[in-house]
Amino acid sequence: MKKRIVGVIGAGHVGAHVAFVLGMRGIADVVKICDTKEQKAISERQDLMDAVMFMPHRVEYVLANYEELSDCDVIINALGEIELLATFDRDDEMAFTIPAVAECIPKIMAGGFDGIFVNITNPCDVVTDLIQKLSGLPANRVIGTGTGLDTSRLVSAIAQQTGLDHNSFTAFMFGEHGNSQITPWSLVKFAGQPYEELAEHDERFRFDRKELQERAIKGAWITFAGKNCTEYGIASTGACVTDAILHDKQEIMAASVKLDGQYGESGIYCGVPAVIGQHGVEQVMEYTLTAEEMKDFKECCQKIRTNIAKAEKLLAK
Repeated sequence: MKKRIVGVIGAGHVGAHVAFVLGMRGIADVVKICDTKEQKAISERQDLMDAVMFMPHRVEYVLANYEELSDCDVIINALGEIELLATFDRDDEMAFTIPAVAECIPKIMAGGFDGIFVNITNPCDVVTDLIQKLSGLPANRVIGTGTGLDTSRLVSAIAQQTGLDHNSFTAFMFGEHGNSQITPWSLVKFAGQPYEELAEHDERFRFDRKELQERAIKGAWITFAGKNCTEYGIASTGACVTDAILHDKQEIMAASVKLDGQYGESGIYCGVPAVIGQHGVEQVMEYTLTAEEMKDFKECCQKIRTNIAKAEKLLAK
């Protein structure tokens, strides 16, 4: 019986937590840990193996270099330099992450990898775009966590206001995984009912749109301010995308995917709802947005294009 093998590049705060969630949820059978800091990788593996006894299924954690990730079904990229987030701008991570990704992806592909990439590294949309270009893999097999985590933050904020369970309604964050992302309020529905209709009779649904959107966008900085990193939310997001792939869940979730005409945009990775299954991105969902939402979304896309141009300049140096 084939084992489900997942590689994790980068054993920092995020990568280590991703590896832990993959085990605790029984998503993978083998998790390969890859980090240029040898002792860091050794120490994280030891700690993870110490936890295997308490996991729901047997999981094997092993150390690997880039070329040894060839048999992975999914590789999760969590490379990063967390100190660069001290400016509270994910774009400032680019100086480290772009060269780092440009170095490792060719080595991984030279080893014969032919699976699916899930990218966490920031700026997420830009790095995901770079991974797809460098790997040469079809766009559906390179996915960024994108606005998946931001969507979780929005859902959490709405759940706290309404008192309802997180899974009792649908809501998404669109656009850049960054400060320009937007909330399409026209898509916020409770069991199919637009929240505006509920707001007529129940004050819990009278949302301060700006305040809730700000909570979704700035949630990362609240977390970062007190612990100098983010871990649980993003690790769970990456693991969730991987779970949908390995178990062919055909699940609609917000992720950074390559647009090919959807919402009038093409050629860039951007956070929108998509169906995730065994082939990666099975379908990009295209909802009807209001004119104002579409305008804001276009501005997000332009911001991503600007950052892609900056990344290309970095690589050219």
